[in-house]
Amino acid sequence: MTRQTIKGARALVTGATGGIGQEIARALHAEGAELVLSGRRAEILEPLARELGAQVILADLADRDDVDRLLKEAGPLDILVANAALPASGLLLEYTQEQILRNVTVNLSVPILMARESAEGMVERGHGHIVLIGSVAGKAASAGASMYNATKFGLRGFALALREDLAAEKVGVSIVEPGFVRDAGMFVEAEGKLPPGVRTVSPQQVAKKVVKAIKSNKVEVVVAPVELRAGAAIASVFPVFAGKLQRRLGGDKVFATMVEGQRAKR
Repeated sequence: MTRQTIKGARALVTGATGGIGQEIARALHAEGAELVLSGRRAEILEPLARELGAQVILADLADRDDVDRLLKEAGPLDILVANAALPASGLLLEYTQEQILRNVTVNLSVPILMARESAEGMVERGHGHIVLIGSVAGKAASAGASMYNATKFGLRGFALALREDLAAEKVGVSIVEPGFVRDAGMFVEAEGKLPPGVRTVSPQQVAKKVVKAIKSNKVEVVVAPVELRAGAAIASVFPVFAGKLQRRLGGDKVFATMVEGQRAKR
């Protein structure tokens, strides 16, 4: 399959107000991309846009009309990075129906819709790349994260299948799956606490892997220390064993520390 060139490519990055989204934007800019940045907070996007010479489109991805407007204003895309997502820790019984639907919309339905609309033009032009930002939570289920697991498992399945659908069309699809990210992102914003010895990755590492996924047409890139990658692989095959091991290692306590910090963002 043809690999996408980033230099001169028009690239949309959603969720660009967050630290991870900002670093993805900077990494693509360094490779010569023409950037379109989207998010809900103008006070963060506008200074970043000035830094990178990017276009800003304010949009709330929970609003279907905003999604349609974003795609129309962004115009033809060579690269889509669907990075925006809502945190979703906590027990399912704590969620209202409206919160469940909003989470599924932003974390799963909208990336699928955006991929579909972007892919149409990419297929017509004979090139393009779609990057979906997933999570290790899309490979390994955890107590206290059923909603987040549901959307990230779904996003991974969609990415792998869409890649096969577009394989003959010279359009690449990648899913990039970070583990715990320090300095920025949902885990830091929720003031989550990890057990001693559990390592993290930086937003810059995630951004670097996004660039690699595009340039090398990688199907799946897990951005996490080797022990977390190994644990996720085991959990995907032996979920009951992995659940018991997580409880023994205090995994349920990790997610419990995140609930209060993320409750207002459901």
